[in-house]
Parts: sequence; structure tokens; C-alpha cells
Amino acid sequence: MVLDSVSDFGLEIRRATHDDYAAVADFTGDIWPDRGGDYIPRVYHEWLEDEPRQGKKTFLAEVDGEPAGIVQGVMLTDDEAWFQSLRVAADYRRRGVSRRLNEATFEWAREQGATVGRVMIFSWNAASFGAARTSGFEPLTEFRFAHPDPDPNAAAGLDDEVDDAYRVSSDPTAAWRYWTHSDAREHLDGLAMAPEESWAVRELTRADLAADETAVFAVEGPDGLAGMAYRSRTYEREVDGDSSDDETGTESETETETWAEYGAGAWESVDAARALFAAIARDAADLEADETRVLIPETPRHVTDVPYAGADISEEPDFVLGIDLTGE
Repeated sequence: MVLDSVSDFGLEIRRATHDDYAAVADFTGDIWPDRGGDYIPRVYHEWLEDEPRQGKKTFLAEVDGEPAGIVQGVMLTDDEAWFQSLRVAADYRRRGVSRRLNEATFEWAREQGATVGRVMIFSWNAASFGAARTSGFEPLTEFRFAHPDPDPNAAAGLDDEVDDAYRVSSDPTAAWRYWTHSDAREHLDGLAMAPEESWAVRELTRADLAADETAVFAVEGPDGLAGMAYRSRTYEREVDGDSSDDETGTESETETETWAEYGAGAWESVDAARALFAAIARDAADLEADETRVLIPETPRHVTDVPYAGADISEEPDFVLGIDLTGE
């Protein structure tokens, strides 16, 4: 018999545990092989919450005792939920498993006080777009990353007269003022990278820019405020390398590199972007970071400004979708 929907078989949703690792690794192990594979098997034990009351809960779908899907909900703020890592085993796709997992996370998030929930989907993942829309998510924004190279001597590279007209300060009030009136904020729906969770976005607040652990950049141009950015976090990332034994006959340690992440970047002109990216490059160098990423709006102007200003840019955008959780 061909199973068409969850009504045709016994589906149960429960909290995932560390004991589920082997089964989860098995059905996620063949996902996206052409893009380096799924990260869940590599990080499962660190990624999973130890207690259900940590502002995070991971749900596992089972069909007759066999794991069929997984998803995680995280509370980023008092009323903003983030849903991530939704996966469904190949044998149970297109049968409503993702919808039931989403419904479970929606109910949990409402119980935590969430009024909105969001997800991020890579631009190449068309199947997930359809599943998200079916579950009630609506499109909010799209973005990609700029990657200025860390450089302690980075300069904007402007003509002397123009260079004198652009200054970058660390004034959080000025940065917030520019953000609130920028087209970048409007396009991004007020969202920026969340320091609480990797690969998550939430509403940027004035307090974020005033936090002690944050570096803030406010660009002042000849006609007033002209750009802003802020550092959301730094993190270590494993580097793909040779896994063979070293000269001593023992397995080499995994290499890592340090990334400096900047939660949002906004500017009004290419000259302002050059000044902003130079300041970010110097900050990243001060941190001894190997790489950077700066979230930028996916607009024709911002995307083409980045290489014009001399920075690298990611190959593809990412999409953010959201759902109103105030209703039933």
C-alpha cells in the first residue's frame, strides 16, 4: 500500500534525545552530498539540548517506532522563536511529516510566549520553500554575506578629498539612527544575525548595539550619517583538510579558523561601503580572525556594491520566512 499522508500511518512526535543519534545520523547522512553533506551528524550531541527548559527543544517524528524526521525550536528573545534543521527521512517525504513537526514546534513556541517564528532556507532548497509555505510561513526577506579580508592596515582607498569626508566612529547611537532610517532595515524587515544562535536572525535592537561585547561602526559622510554595522560574535569553524596521519604516525588534529561575524551592514553609497568594509577589516584583524562575514540585504544595489567596493561576496542568497504565532 502506498502511504499518502500521516493519516495513513502511526506518527508520533516526541523530544529527541542523545540516544537517538545513530538513527538520526542514518537518515540525515545522505542529505546534500553534493554540498558537503548535512551538519547534523557532526554536531548532534553539542546541538541537542540537555534539558527541555533551556529555551530550546528538539522534536523527533517516529513512524511505528522508526525515526522519520527532526526539527529544533529555539527562543531567541522573549517572543521570537527560531525553527531550524527540519529534516525528513527519504521514505517519509511528501507525506505530511514536516507539517506535523512544524505544528509541534509552533505549539511549543506559543507555550514559551513566542508571537512570531522564523526559518532560514538556502536559495537552492526549493523543496523546503514549498514545505514551509504549506505550513503557513510567509516570505520576509533575503540576504547574503559580504566577506572583507581581515587587514590591520585596511583603508577605504578613496581619493584624498573624498577620504577626508568619510569617518567611522564607534557611536552606537549614530549607528542605530542610521539603521532605523535605512533601506537596508526596510528590506531586511528589521532582522540581523542573532548572537545567541548560529545561522539565526532576529530583530536588531538598540541594546544590541550598546552591548559591551559588541563592536559598532557608524559611517559619517559629507552629508551626515552614511552607514553602519556591528559585530555580532566570533566563532571557530573546522577547516576541511587532509585527514591522513601526520609524520609521527598519529592522526592530525582537526584544524580550525576564526570567523568574525557582523550582524548587519548598511550604507548609502559605494564610498560609504568602502569606508565601512575597511573598518570591519581592521577590526577583524585586531581579533586575529581568519575570515569575516557581514550580513547584507539581497538588493541589486547592495549586492553589486560589495565587489565594487573591493570585498568578496557569497555565491548565493538565503531566504527568511516567518509565521504569526498569535493565532491558533
